[in-house]
Amino acid sequence: MNKTATKKVDNIQKNIFEKFTNLCVILIQKYLPDPFIFCAILTFIVFLIAIPITKQSPMSILNNWNSGFWSLLSFAMQMALVLVTGHTMASSPFFKKNLSSMASKLKTPSQAIVGVTVVSVLASFINWGFGLVIGAIFAKEIAKKVKGVDYRLLIASAYTGFLVWHGGLSASIPLKLASGGGLASATAGAVTEAIPTSMTIFSATNLIILAILFITLPFVNRAMHPKKEDVIAIDNDLLIEVPEEKLNFSTMTPAEKIENSKIVSLLLGIMGYVYIISYFITNGFALNLNIVNFVFLFTAILLHGTPQKFLTAIKEASKGAAGIILQFPFYAGIMGIMVGKGPEGVSLAGAMSQMFVNISTETTFPFFTFLSAGIVNFFVPSGGGQWAVQAPIMMPAGAALGIPAAKTAMAIAWGDAWTNMIQPFWALPALAIAGLGAKDIMGYCLVVLIYSGVIISLVLMFL
Repeated sequence: MNKTATKKVDNIQKNIFEKFTNLCVILIQKYLPDPFIFCAILTFIVFLIAIPITKQSPMSILNNWNSGFWSLLSFAMQMALVLVTGHTMASSPFFKKNLSSMASKLKTPSQAIVGVTVVSVLASFINWGFGLVIGAIFAKEIAKKVKGVDYRLLIASAYTGFLVWHGGLSASIPLKLASGGGLASATAGAVTEAIPTSMTIFSATNLIILAILFITLPFVNRAMHPKKEDVIAIDNDLLIEVPEEKLNFSTMTPAEKIENSKIVSLLLGIMGYVYIISYFITNGFALNLNIVNFVFLFTAILLHGTPQKFLTAIKEASKGAAGIILQFPFYAGIMGIMVGKGPEGVSLAGAMSQMFVNISTETTFPFFTFLSAGIVNFFVPSGGGQWAVQAPIMMPAGAALGIPAAKTAMAIAWGDAWTNMIQPFWALPALAIAGLGAKDIMGYCLVVLIYSGVIISLVLMFL
């Protein structure tokens, strides 16, 4: 094939992909409602489906809904703090300067999209909470520096890094398996001993999935960048920064002097970092939400210099936490309906998982496990909740078919991460930082959902 023919084929392929991306963006913008309405619709769906499948009365379903409604309060607070403390830390002069410096090295829209995707994937691999915040903050900084980059795609690219979290170092299911606690009861007797991370996170199958996504995802995102005339740049209102007020200590009251004293922040910061250092010496690099928030919080206190500057930054960062505060209880209620058992011991989540087990063979079982986990994740968007729902069904079924327990568990884990690409629940922190709505980014995320679903499915089935 000569160069002219090759170029024509490339242009045809590019046009097809461009049209497909535009279709996904248009469909999402047209039909995806506000995340809270999306959550309400899911609530109605599971309520209606649960009645005939679990053979429970409407009142019993309501009781399950109420039982679950407040079950994620501590987790909701952790997530709100991930957003608020991460945003506060990143708004400090030190981080602004360094993020600005990094963003300045990216000169073109293509470089911007690739750069933010790489940073987001790496950050999410290290810790999912860290990845959610850092990716969005870096994307916003890039948008200020790089002219002609589409802001919606930039934030979507930052969020797509979250796809890898359940194959990364903070993956909840592999870490539960490695701890060994309560495995027999959680897996209905299918797993009785701890499974090391060398067989899950660091298995060949998982590393191949991670490698393929890490290498290709930045270029998939780059290929979605719209034509110059269709680009939507960052809103100028998001670029406005309130100038720092100059302080005059001679006119301050004693209380105001304490509020603007660096000594208070320094002492608090030292106390916090003494514990942080002690934690990492004792536990190694074992990140969880509490220690991530602790690091974000006390780093922010130190970097802002004075309590007053820190409090001003906290107030600004807190504006974006409304979606998390409102929606987490509703998703906890959905989870309550999904796991609530009827008089015959059947739950809606269990019935869904069992349906896929019934049509599986030794070859297709990892794929159907992955697919069922992806569907369940729409209604139970929590790694721990996902494990509680699916492990008692999928783990024994996998063992009966001769599938290694570690592979079944990773199929559940990847399914849980996969549909986050089209589930607005986890995008809330990134959207709050970016000042966008879910429909602005989810069209691009839908393309990533389809692409990654093919990659993950094939690797799980054949490797």
